[in-house]
Amino acid sequence: MKVFIAGLSTETNSFSPLPTGMLSFEEAAIHHGNATSDPIQYWTSPLHVWRRLAEAEGWSVVESLSAHAQPAGPTVKKVYEGFRDEILHDLEQHGPVEIVLLALHGAMIADGYDDCEGDLIEKCRAICPDAIIGGLLDPHCHLTDIMMTKADLLVPFKEYPHVDIPERADDLFRLARETALGHVKPVMRDYDCKMILAMPTPHAPMRGFVDEMSAREGKEGILSLSIAHGFPWGDHPRTGTRALAICDGDAVQATAVATDLGQRLYALRHEILSENIDIETALDRAEAEQNGPVVLADMSDNAGGGAPSDSTFMLKAMLDRNMTSVATGIFWDPIAVRICREAGEGATLPLRLGGKCGPMSGDPLDLVVTVKRCLSGASQMFGTLPVPMGETVWLQCEGIDIIVNDIRTQTFHPQAFEQLGISLADYKYICVKSSNHYQAGFNPIASKVIPVATPGAITPDFANIPYTKRKPNYWPKSEDPFA
Repeated sequence: MKVFIAGLSTETNSFSPLPTGMLSFEEAAIHHGNATSDPIQYWTSPLHVWRRLAEAEGWSVVESLSAHAQPAGPTVKKVYEGFRDEILHDLEQHGPVEIVLLALHGAMIADGYDDCEGDLIEKCRAICPDAIIGGLLDPHCHLTDIMMTKADLLVPFKEYPHVDIPERADDLFRLARETALGHVKPVMRDYDCKMILAMPTPHAPMRGFVDEMSAREGKEGILSLSIAHGFPWGDHPRTGTRALAICDGDAVQATAVATDLGQRLYALRHEILSENIDIETALDRAEAEQNGPVVLADMSDNAGGGAPSDSTFMLKAMLDRNMTSVATGIFWDPIAVRICREAGEGATLPLRLGGKCGPMSGDPLDLVVTVKRCLSGASQMFGTLPVPMGETVWLQCEGIDIIVNDIRTQTFHPQAFEQLGISLADYKYICVKSSNHYQAGFNPIASKVIPVATPGAITPDFANIPYTKRKPNYWPKSEDPFA
């Protein structure tokens, strides 16, 4: 048996001011057939899993491109086409293969391509009409008809935060193996839940929903169950939540199971939808807390959703209130990082911070800062996987400690602060630039967590996202989207 593995992913925020070009991919991870020869990391972990499992079977592995970029605006056309064509060329050169496994996202949009994943899968199918083609997806995907009809297997992560990537990569391999050996005949069907919202899984009701969904797998012909949450800030005809069922040879069953799963989820929509708290209300609540640390999430400036991660709205509000005992980050400001590294540790200097990428970044702040620490090659953990932070500096200003770096990434883990020498237990307030992934690392140390609907590129006002391609027949835009 020969297994072909490759990866190409980014999450496209149609409203982001940042284009996604070659530099974005180079900053994150590009490997031309050798990703599994390097240490495992967030972007490449599925390929490591697939190679290990295939080789354990005694099968040969053909490894192609692995290219990934932080979420931002649409990908430059020639960049997408170049990566796609490299994968297709490798597949043609090393065929025939029995299994094709692709580490994708599902919400990648390029100039001229609304459905990059569907385009890639369809072209792989043309080269390998009889191969088992499987795609590993982020749950914030646009589950399209082309993806559903041209792939044999689609497996999104179940968790949000996405701490289960290796486990889902394992699931996809297992299903592909069983299919290739003739033990199962997967049939996929989905159900449009007609809703758009954020669905974090650590807490009720989503925690129980995901656990119950997972418990149904492997029973009565059900091979795999998933929820494609959808990516709200992708302007795409299929933006929104879909339930996905894979059953063994029974399309009627798959349709019924997907429908049941989707309708159960839709019934929970009011419980799932979070309260939107503005900055001033959030800071009032934080200051009213007796104990710390209180974790404040700057939800709308999340690099993991395509925002620049340089907005100043929250920091300015804290400075205006003369708040102290605050640790905040990660601000993406390569210019500020360069200036502070030049000045060196211990230096006190005037610095213009943030507010550089557009109106949703706010105004730059002119501060007097002290450089406490400069760190090269910094990283933080996301689940069990490391995520690079690059050149990182710790700045101090008026009782507020600020983390700034030169590789755009959201704040996943306390390690982002602690590796610089910051002991978060000593702070009353911790402000993180992240929508939800921070919960895996920060919930265990927080006395209270307050998500904040700040201004920004991914504001959680789901009813008023300015779509041009998505019809308005979804909840909470419509109270009766099925009418």
